[in-house]
Amino acid sequence: MLVDLRGQKTVRSGDDLIAHLKSFKLNLKISAGVWFFAPGQIRFHAAYVKPMSIEDRLSIAGELAEYGLCGIEAHYPNEVNEDNVHLYQKLEKETGIRLITVIPNLFWDEQFEYGSLSSPVPLARRAAIDRVIKTLEMNRALNTDFMVVWPGGDGYELNFGMDFYAMWNRFEEGLAEAIDAVPGIRVAIEPKPYEPRGNNIYRNSPDGLIMAQDVESRLRSAENRKLLDQGHTLVGLNPELGHVLMGFEDFPYALSRILKQGRLVHTHWNSQPLGNYDQDLQVGLVSPEQIFAGLYAMKMYGYTGYYGIDIFPERIPIRQALINSVDRMKALAELCDVVDHELVTVCVDRPDLNRGVLEAHLTRLFHPQASGLSSMPSYRRA
Repeated sequence: MLVDLRGQKTVRSGDDLIAHLKSFKLNLKISAGVWFFAPGQIRFHAAYVKPMSIEDRLSIAGELAEYGLCGIEAHYPNEVNEDNVHLYQKLEKETGIRLITVIPNLFWDEQFEYGSLSSPVPLARRAAIDRVIKTLEMNRALNTDFMVVWPGGDGYELNFGMDFYAMWNRFEEGLAEAIDAVPGIRVAIEPKPYEPRGNNIYRNSPDGLIMAQDVESRLRSAENRKLLDQGHTLVGLNPELGHVLMGFEDFPYALSRILKQGRLVHTHWNSQPLGNYDQDLQVGLVSPEQIFAGLYAMKMYGYTGYYGIDIFPERIPIRQALINSVDRMKALAELCDVVDHELVTVCVDRPDLNRGVLEAHLTRLFHPQASGLSSMPSYRRA
């Protein structure tokens, strides 16, 4: 059943917004990608942990249910396929942790050297479309919530002479063909500025929004057109905090842009130095204020989806790395409830009357045990 995202578009202000902020609580439904349970080698060094079977990885996942893990994510066909899907079903039956998305692997195979859905090589592009169709069918059979698409291998290095129109058209036409072949399944694109390509095909959140609209305009199946006519989105985004910061975007701004269109399907969380290569550090290890501001924006606009942990814990046991990340998210979500929502709303609505008041409130939120602080200034409505 298609999750209803239309409420994300709701506009609130003034007392209505304050009432919403006081009553709406973030429900941290935590998911995790099965891919990082055994971090492999990278370009510069060998793997620091031994390889794990999917069964071993899911065993660790099952142990983490008590810490809030309730969803798992996996790529088709390397991590979940027709031969091992029973392991995921067993995990759900025993622990309640369900497979929430099956993701087509469009970036690893040698055949996708020049891209997948955007590939100018006909056989490679056809193989990519067929893989997306098979993955959509698996999502439908398993009753998942959506299908993420990360076009990591699509893009370019040399920009001179690049036919961008053709590249975008091939990808979007191919994805639309697949979605029409298996209608009624929502898809979430995951933008990224670069890596592994020198420039990825959809670099940032605005790119993802434009792409989502363009793909939806190409859909023709009666079931899909009916859902679109009802105001549902069929193509949305799965922004990853690290990718957003790699592109020098502001995290709460990017989330809000996506929410305003009812297209925030899923989210990936980690830490990332501004710019830099994709580090996938534990949540909150770097720039926790971005996470706090992002969570508060999601509280403002009523996000109810999953929070996916996407980290690469090379030197820390996966169990502890995931627990650390979940704990930081829980702490920051609780901090969102401690915020003086009326103060925030009034200060944003009338900054001319409340110069520096919001900043003073943030100091006290971040340092509740601090002593010797000045008196907290009061705010004015008018």
